[in-house]
Amino acid sequence: MTKRKLRINGHSHLLPYPEQIPQFMKEKEIFWVDDERKHMLQKGWKRPVTDSSFFLDEKLRWMEKNKLDHAVVLNLSQLYGNGLRLEEMKKALRFQNDFNAKVQHDHPDKFTCGFVVHPGFIYGALYEMERCVEELGLKVLCLPTHFMDSIGQWRCVFDKENDRIFELADKYKLAIEIHPYDGDKMIKLENTNWRFHLIWMLAQCGDAYHFYTLNGMQERFPNIRTCFAHGGQLAQMNLGRRIQGFDGRPDLFEGKTHPRKAVGHPNIFFDTLVHDTDSLKLMIDRQGSNQVIMGLDDPYPLGEMESDAQSSYPGKLLDLAIDRDIINQKQYDEIWEDNTLRWLFGDDEKAKQDLISKILK
Repeated sequence: MTKRKLRINGHSHLLPYPEQIPQFMKEKEIFWVDDERKHMLQKGWKRPVTDSSFFLDEKLRWMEKNKLDHAVVLNLSQLYGNGLRLEEMKKALRFQNDFNAKVQHDHPDKFTCGFVVHPGFIYGALYEMERCVEELGLKVLCLPTHFMDSIGQWRCVFDKENDRIFELADKYKLAIEIHPYDGDKMIKLENTNWRFHLIWMLAQCGDAYHFYTLNGMQERFPNIRTCFAHGGQLAQMNLGRRIQGFDGRPDLFEGKTHPRKAVGHPNIFFDTLVHDTDSLKLMIDRQGSNQVIMGLDDPYPLGEMESDAQSSYPGKLLDLAIDRDIINQKQYDEIWEDNTLRWLFGDDEKAKQDLISKILK
């Protein structure tokens, strides 16, 4: 009997219920959800909870309704810890990781969960990586495109100073997710008309991919598989400009790796959250469909959610890609299942089969 193809969402998020969030996080205004579950909040920041599937029980019902077999739950972007005092940051990130670990432990058939560390405090990051992998059983490392270092400077996560994080990730053979956030803290522009989510997040992904490839991360750390959120979108569009700059000003790139060498690399992945089929086609033409995984970014309104106003539903973009002959059925199935499993586990066939067995039990 032929196994049915699975629908695995490689980009999902969960909020803790209000009562699960430690009191210190509300007292220090680090992050909390109001008792009515209508808003998530931080000091000077408030955002509506736009869908009930931000929460676990509702997420499970939403997945069943939309025939989603499994989801990779990333960290909350609001809990990268930038700008927090060291001890507060460590406690907040530890809470996030413990929360995700419990979700994965309680629902191994439904969720593979990620963990987050702060690259600006390297020894603490390495310790937390060891704890999350060896004690909590987590295998997806979530990192921001950029972070604030210990003296308040903004850095790219792939600066050479962070190599020890990737050396340890390589030892553990981790999947890595790179996600943008905090652009409004980095760039001195008024945050009007959602500019940091609609424009600058794409630039942040492009910048991180730029330094990932220049530093030859895909060759130096061959056991990690890195996925760039939101299709790494600017990374696809400005490849030609990066190549021309590299070739035209070699004096600026001494010791760096040529951008061409990363294109289509088997250890670099991108999710499908690019919002239109032209962008999806460009990504597939550039990187190959084997390097694309399904990413719904649920339940945020910029994700693929049910919406009459947006004429959207989970998986619509890939359905359109089939209808418009951008991909075939085999590629469609691989994006939903095989590619996501390869990002999570590389060539570890046993780990892939173990997860499939949990899902199909």
